[in-house]
Order: sequence, then structure tokens, then C-alpha cells
Amino acid sequence: MTLVAGAPAQLLSAIDLFEHIPDAVLDEIASAATLKEFNKNAYLFHQGDAADQFCLLISGKVKLSQITEEGQQVILRYLSPGEAFAVIAVLSNIPYPVSASAVEQAVILCWGKQCMVDLMKRYPRLAINSLSILANQIQEFQDRFRELATERVERRIARSLLRLAKQTGRKADHGVLIDFPLTRQDLAEMTGTTLYTVSRTLSQWERDGLVSSKREQVTLLAPHQLVVIAEEMAS
Repeated sequence: MTLVAGAPAQLLSAIDLFEHIPDAVLDEIASAATLKEFNKNAYLFHQGDAADQFCLLISGKVKLSQITEEGQQVILRYLSPGEAFAVIAVLSNIPYPVSASAVEQAVILCWGKQCMVDLMKRYPRLAINSLSILANQIQEFQDRFRELATERVERRIARSLLRLAKQTGRKADHGVLIDFPLTRQDLAEMTGTTLYTVSRTLSQWERDGLVSSKREQVTLLAPHQLVVIAEEMAS
């Protein structure tokens, strides 16, 4: 279904992708988009598919992942509402380098490749904002690569939990809840380690009172102590 003009400008104006773009232009951009809904675990697109859609997450959570040549899944990033993705669709003719799947019920705004290219030509600020978002994502991936290459596994796990808490955390009774389903296998795939190592580490942190880990749910009970581990500072 296609968005109607009017109210979408209010929705889009608070999103980084549309910073410094007038409301009248936002109405035009919104009316060119298609609103799509995806159930939990549904795929928006698969690694290797033709990159033909530029996307913006309106609600829910989306997971970006890759499958290695050996068949192992690597989780690259979790997306939160307001984040643009699949920018590659308007920058080159290569296929999607990742798969995108809904972690929970998700609503996405999608623009066709040529539609978004035309909009960027007419409104260069939209292209500048998109490149800024892409640059930030590249910086995050570089940081992740450095972590995988140089840091001990406990530090990587702590950094990943803190990153997720910053993106999606909400205050709970005794700490900060990572507010979407997160399994220990997911955390292993994010940090380049094994399910056994993640389980052993979280179990020790639970005994130390740093985290509470239930089925598909992690709460940070002592975020400052996790910062100490993440930064390898003396407590």
C-alpha cells in the first residue's frame, strides 16, 4: 500500500535521512514510497538478490546477516526504527551483500531503485544524508572488524551488549533490558565466537550480578561494570 501525503512529513522529519528537507518535499518523498509489513522471522530480501529497494524501518526490529562460504551465519547489525538501509540499491548494480529479516513484526517504507535515484537528483540533500548514514555504518563495521581481529572474546561480548542496549535498551526494574528477542546463538554470531563461549561468559556474569539472561532476553544489571570489561579498565 502507498502512503498518502500529509501526515508522513511529521513522521519523516524526525529521521536523520530527512534532516534539513522541507515538509512539502517530505510529502512528495513519502507519497512515492510503498509501506510494507513483515511478520516475525520473515525475510525482506536475501543475500544475492538484485538490490532494487531502498528501505526505511518505521517500526519493529530488523536483522542484517551474511552467510559465509562455509555456511555459517554472521550477524552484522540490528536495525531500530528510523534507520535507513539497503542504500547499496542506489549506489551500484551489485546484489544485496546481506540478508534482512524481521526480528519482530516490522513496518518498512520502501522506494524503488530508480525512484530514489530520481529523488536524490532533484533533492541533493537526500543524497548527502544517505551518504552520511552509509559512512556511519561503514565506521561501525570497521570497529566491529577491529574488535574481532584484536580483542578478547569477553570484551567483544560486553561491547556488543552495550551497543545493543544503546540502540534498543529500555529501563527495567533492575537494569536495562535489550528490548527485542536475543538468543545466545545470536550473540555468538555477532561476536565471532561459539555458543558455548557465550553461554559460559553470560553464566559467569549472571553469578557476578552483571546481567540477567533468560530465553531470548538479556537485561544489563550493572552496565557500568560491563563498560569496565569492554574498555579493559581496572575496576
